[in-house]
Amino acid sequence: MGDATTSSTHEALLERVAKLEAALEAERRAHRTEQAELEAARNEAISERDRLRDAYRHLQLEVELMRRRIVVAKAERIDTAQLELEFAAKLARLDTMGGLLVPAPAESTDDADEPKGKNKHRPRGRRDLRTLPIPEERIEITDPALEGSTSRLGTEESCKLMWRRGGLVRVIVARVKYRVGATADDAAPAIATAEMPRELVARSLATPSLLAHVISDKLCDGLPLHRQEDRFARIGVTLDRGTMSRWLQEVGLTVGATVVQAMHDDAFTHAFCLSTDATGVLVQPTRERESDKTRRACRRGHFFVQIADRDHVFFEYTPKETSAVVGEMFRGFSGYIQADAKSVYDLLFRPPDQGGLDDDSTRHEVGCWAHARRKLWEAAITKDVVAREGLARIARIFALNRSFRGKPAAEIKALRELHMRPHTDDFFAWVEVEYAKVRDQRGLLRTALGYAHRQREPLTRFYDDGRLKLDNNASERELRRVAVGRKAWLFVGSDDHAQAAGNLLTLIATARLHGLDPELYLRDLIRVLPHWPRERYLELCPRDWIATRDRLDPVELDLELGGLTVPPAEQSTTR
Repeated sequence: MGDATTSSTHEALLERVAKLEAALEAERRAHRTEQAELEAARNEAISERDRLRDAYRHLQLEVELMRRRIVVAKAERIDTAQLELEFAAKLARLDTMGGLLVPAPAESTDDADEPKGKNKHRPRGRRDLRTLPIPEERIEITDPALEGSTSRLGTEESCKLMWRRGGLVRVIVARVKYRVGATADDAAPAIATAEMPRELVARSLATPSLLAHVISDKLCDGLPLHRQEDRFARIGVTLDRGTMSRWLQEVGLTVGATVVQAMHDDAFTHAFCLSTDATGVLVQPTRERESDKTRRACRRGHFFVQIADRDHVFFEYTPKETSAVVGEMFRGFSGYIQADAKSVYDLLFRPPDQGGLDDDSTRHEVGCWAHARRKLWEAAITKDVVAREGLARIARIFALNRSFRGKPAAEIKALRELHMRPHTDDFFAWVEVEYAKVRDQRGLLRTALGYAHRQREPLTRFYDDGRLKLDNNASERELRRVAVGRKAWLFVGSDDHAQAAGNLLTLIATARLHGLDPELYLRDLIRVLPHWPRERYLELCPRDWIATRDRLDPVELDLELGGLTVPPAEQSTTR
């Protein structure tokens, strides 16, 4: 009886222990689950905190970048001397690899043809105004107390500059009348009047010089038509802006269909490289009906610039900036095209089976190192050491290229291969390493390194030929004509007005490229164009104008109106 009781008690105790252990294990599992959930929540909170911190730092960078763009000077400058000290060892290693030591790079990354000296001319005292080819007027200053009472011993002369407001000149066009045919004694004589000579703008009160003056004031000097209207009114001439606007449109469309078209055909046939860029312009909305008084916002159009070697500069207006528009703009051109990495240009360099143009032409993309540098400069606003190293490396590449200026293209190509290739190869190897570190992070540094990573082939295209430039700054400089002008004239009246303005900007920019006074060139062109054979319009382009002008009769050319003797065509064209 006692053994049975003891055995029953022992089993009950074992059963209770088992239940307690199961409860304990369940409690431990619940605790571990709770701890895991807490740990997961903690890790998620930490990750969210880190994401918010990264987003906050990214916003700080964007705010600082916008502040610099708005408040600080817009030049993308950085202390190159500090970069030289900061990365002296790495730059010395690169110089050793390239086999050529260069001085500390200048601040500019401009790769234009003409070298720009940093040493200013020392002052040489007051300039001699007597050497200027301007009219002279003499003013004699006397002393009322001494004049007449003592003899004169000569004068002491000095020079000043005076501005005398010019004015319009009235041109009397006298057409001679002639008696023609036999008439009876009692009949009125038959009279024939000399016909009006050819004019670019028929039945206009403006002569070529006035048309050129209005065009130059607006599109070369940025003076809108309403201010010109006010200026004419101050000298007593009523000339409304609507009339001047029609003059600009008619002249612009006429030269576009003649001289500019001939320049375009010449560029697409002979140009080695076209540099291009685009900027926006506002276009005034047009009314479908005269009674429609609804106010509408201006729409946005685009001016594209194209620089054809050192021959021509083109401005072309397009209502939209799309791949289809760009494709039609460059259709038929074979050669190099230098542009930024905007996606609208991609189809120019694709084969036809991958969405490219099917025009039997081959185009090669040339990248812009100034754009690559700009993105690194933006990333360097917070003293990021990686971005600053990139700036130092690019500065050394530009400095090397500047040291080759003035040499023949074949020699420049050989020097680049020998001395610059190690720098660019090491730069892109460095980009690969650094980009892998930040590939999954938001920020300006990833954007800058990603741009260089994706653009390696276009950015090294300049090794193909010594005539290719490292940057596309020339196109951006030409676009300043539009960017500065639109601050004054604000918008264009229509698509036709914009296209006419683009044609006139083409002639003005090309005239400046070849050292011509735009107003004088436009005056001569407007005078000559109505008389010129259509198959010889290229002779009137700014590149060839000096040679063409020398073959014209200067007396006939100086007249605002009248016949013009067209010289025979030359056997060899200027190239």
